[in-house]
Amino acid sequence: MPIKRIVCCTDFSRNAEAAFLTAREMAEKYTAKLFILHVLPPLINPLLTDAEWVVPAEPEKSLILNIEERMENEYGARIGEETAFELVVRDGHVSTEILRFLDENSIDLVVMGSYGLSGAGLVFFGSVAKRVAHKAPCSVMIVRPREKNT
Repeated sequence: MPIKRIVCCTDFSRNAEAAFLTAREMAEKYTAKLFILHVLPPLINPLLTDAEWVVPAEPEKSLILNIEERMENEYGARIGEETAFELVVRDGHVSTEILRFLDENSIDLVVMGSYGLSGAGLVFFGSVAKRVAHKAPCSVMIVRPREKNT
């Protein structure tokens, strides 16, 4: 199976950095297009509250622009000119949006960290990675953080 389209999922955590480095190396090796995907989770969990509060469109647009700028600075600036890439921001339930992106874009490989940051900035173990690994229509590579001296 040729690898031509790779997606790296990021939440800007240390694990996401390791996933980015691995995905970038693979995109260079296979001359594949690299998608860097960040999913902005809902600000209020509808399962935990009765609130019917919706984020106003303007602040959400501003937040997405800030995330896009951060992605460009942290990732886009470190991808070589010979590698085609696209930075993508989506909003919604994280694993659902990742799986939807994989389906819609005929992705060959998804690279992601073994755990990441929750909405509260706390580390959680693998709920997103686990769901994506079980339901993805493509191969999934789960990456552990690299040692600090590499």
